[in-house]
Amino acid sequence: MKEKLEIKHLIILAKEFCIQETKYLNKNLYGITDGKAVGTFIEQKFKAFLKEHYDVFIGNSANGIDLPSIDINTDIKVTSIKQPQSSCPFKDAKQKIFGLGYNLLVFVYDKKDDVTTGTSILDFVSCSFVQKERTADYTTTYRLCEMVKDNANSDDIIAYLTDKHLPADEITLTQLAEQILSNPPIIGYLTISNALQWRLQYGRIVNLKENVNGIVKIIDKIKENESA
Repeated sequence: MKEKLEIKHLIILAKEFCIQETKYLNKNLYGITDGKAVGTFIEQKFKAFLKEHYDVFIGNSANGIDLPSIDINTDIKVTSIKQPQSSCPFKDAKQKIFGLGYNLLVFVYDKKDDVTTGTSILDFVSCSFVQKERTADYTTTYRLCEMVKDNANSDDIIAYLTDKHLPADEITLTQLAEQILSNPPIIGYLTISNALQWRLQYGRIVNLKENVNGIVKIIDKIKENESA
């Protein structure tokens, strides 16, 4: 009987997967420029990799995230280093301030096609595990924390959120302002753009050099290359 997957196992297997895939000559992805297609392929391959080693519940589009069990609660994101971003469902405006509500496992690849072999290599240059507490928007949370320290009141907070076009009505903004003043947000490390779906950008995490509680840099070839 397989052992039940835990977060610590997920992080170890993510590293093993990145190392394995970076060496793999992949005919299925040769010539494919659609990032969504590449991402879906890798997500499915990683989920199969997890199931080979552990007892794990894999989610579907109905429950929204890839690994929805309470103890894992993690969505898998795969994106190109050329533009490290993806989308996720919009639930409510406070996700931008207090986080998405689940962890992220973010794979970032550099895809190279070899015309002589007709294969692709996905060089995973970055892989990070981001705890749900760090999945809010960086600029918004940073500024709100500053405002709270500067003794901002509810009207100040509402004005700031309104200026930022946070997708929320007046009642919601008032509730958010009171929540922010009583329980200031933790600084997030995503860039979240307003849309019908949130647009998540991971550049800050990919280029992160300092250690941050709640973010595990599993693979960091960018930092390694800068140190070389």
